[in-house]
Amino acid sequence: MKTINLNLKSNLKTMKTNFKLLAIIAFFGIALTSCSSDDDGPTYAAPVISNFELGIGDSHVAYLGSDIHIEADVVAEGKISTITVEVHNEEDPDGWEYEYTYEEFSGLLNTTFHKHVEVPADIAEGDYHFHFIVTDMEGNQTIIEEEELEIQELIDDESPVISITTSPADGASFSTGETISISGTITDNFALSGMIVALVRTEDNITDANVGGSNTSVIVMMHTHDFTDPDEVDFTASINVGATMDNNMTPAVISGDNAWQTGSYYILIKTSDANGNGAISAHYPINISL
Repeated sequence: MKTINLNLKSNLKTMKTNFKLLAIIAFFGIALTSCSSDDDGPTYAAPVISNFELGIGDSHVAYLGSDIHIEADVVAEGKISTITVEVHNEEDPDGWEYEYTYEEFSGLLNTTFHKHVEVPADIAEGDYHFHFIVTDMEGNQTIIEEEELEIQELIDDESPVISITTSPADGASFSTGETISISGTITDNFALSGMIVALVRTEDNITDANVGGSNTSVIVMMHTHDFTDPDEVDFTASINVGATMDNNMTPAVISGDNAWQTGSYYILIKTSDANGNGAISAHYPINISL
């Protein structure tokens, strides 16, 4: 009997020890599972690309010596990291290739991507493949690939025509808060590529050739490469005196070199077509009084 009792006690003790071990293991298992769940974090969907355009009017055509119009709306739950554009010759592996990764959109949840890629004048005509790759900060990717792009030679030496319908009176004065406006029509025999309307300070002595969207000394009233009708556009460009932001494709702060000043200015319109032929308007002088 004593032996049996001792065995029972021993078994009970062993069972209690095993139970404690199982409880400890279960506790840590739950804790580890909880920590693992916390570390996993949310899962983000891959970026979404919509309203994609390749070439003027989504024509999937570009021209030697001109540029490729590219536009798309991008939404990324995991925030945009990079956007990459690739172009390569479909038939000649040694032909022209282009690859560039844009990092300027990093950290954004959404954006409108709008760029123009220069096409060399001396490359081969023909069919090219185009790739558009959006990568988010979680490593997810969405790719538009194998888009067909035809690069052609365009024989065209005719420049666009700028016609102004309304403009400020010669030497008109504008004060803070008043609106400067100009309207007109631009036409081309084939297809327009871009246009800009700028307000230029006379004393800066900027040549017409140097007036553009990247010149931080001018105030951009309008800048676009998008035309519903490729060979004709009616436009109205305006800006309020004292405005803090310009009307560039990506609006920029008006300060520093192009900060508003009392003095004489003029309005200038520039445009170009798909073959690079350009046209420049007359100067429309005004005065600013702050």
